[in-house]
Amino acid sequence: MRLPGGLSAEDFLRENWQKKPRVIRQAFPGFQCPVSADELAGLACEEAVESRIVIENENGKPWQLHNGPFQPERFSQLPETHWTLLVQGLDHWVPDIADLLDEFRFVPNWRLDDIMASYAPKGGSVGPHFDQYDVFLLQAEGQRTWQFGGRCDQTSPRVDGTPLRILKDWTPDETVTLNPGDMLYLPPGIGHHGVADNDCITLSIGFRAPTIDDLLTGFTDFLCSRSDAGEHLPDPDLRVQSNPGTISPDVINRLDRIMREKLQDRRQLALWFGQYSTTPKSLEIVIPPEETLTPDVLGQLIAADNQIRWNEGSRFAYYEFDEETALFVDGEQYLLRGEATPIAELLCAGAKPDTTKLAGFAGDDAICGLLCTLVNQGSLYFE
Repeated sequence: MRLPGGLSAEDFLRENWQKKPRVIRQAFPGFQCPVSADELAGLACEEAVESRIVIENENGKPWQLHNGPFQPERFSQLPETHWTLLVQGLDHWVPDIADLLDEFRFVPNWRLDDIMASYAPKGGSVGPHFDQYDVFLLQAEGQRTWQFGGRCDQTSPRVDGTPLRILKDWTPDETVTLNPGDMLYLPPGIGHHGVADNDCITLSIGFRAPTIDDLLTGFTDFLCSRSDAGEHLPDPDLRVQSNPGTISPDVINRLDRIMREKLQDRRQLALWFGQYSTTPKSLEIVIPPEETLTPDVLGQLIAADNQIRWNEGSRFAYYEFDEETALFVDGEQYLLRGEATPIAELLCAGAKPDTTKLAGFAGDDAICGLLCTLVNQGSLYFE
């Protein structure tokens, strides 16, 4: 497997992933941005779309942040230079943008965050900062100059008077200018500052890992939702203590045993994580279609080689147990056994499952029923 630009995925993961930045020239030769600046502005006016405007200097205040949705006239009120429009989750709304993600399947699906678009006129920037996720910065239109380098953390000095976490007294190690089709990879914690040389659009393909707090609270909440979690701690062998205030070692031993049994249940951990990691970022886009589909009609469609694809906001993953496979789609789990298990790998390999392979399941009532469920809940659709 290779990255855009031809670099070996194995080499990149070994040498760069979460280790050091890498510039990939012409990762996408001849790249044409699927969206224009006007279309981004239009999306930023939509209620369901997360958007922000960052102005470098607003009435003497540094790096001011404004959250959307915006009124159309807001854009005519902006200064000529030194501001940035950010549109989050662009892949959820633009199929051609979502298709870019198939070029990054060397990273597991569960690590994907989204694709953010950044439009800026000359001088536009969001300031020097660092992120807590891996990101590929693809230059889609115009030119942007990036300074980057140096490990940063929560103790790094910040600029006062701004709601943004802008680095203060930061010194970069490298400077590069990206042209359309060029791409810069940055690991978490690396300081960076991109400034538009002219009207430009940059696409940020982000991959975020959950925090330890997310994992602990999420899994324990999941365990607490199980039916046996309401049972009380038993103590049928209770004995008289010399001091009633003592918490005996036997109590701690029992607590330790119970906690270990619950937290070390690998099956429950896998089922929880699959559901947790595929929960859609936007519930506004994964919605049922107006017309429901029947398994018979779906079987006919896939037999006729019609292309089915993921909803742009959907997430797919799977986990293989010894005798069954758990398919996870948009926070739901589907347990597959026997001849049905290969459908999980096929559906999760990319946003557009192989139609030839999929046609082999056209006569399988159970598989057609599953696919029909996924279509009718909005996770899949026919192009």
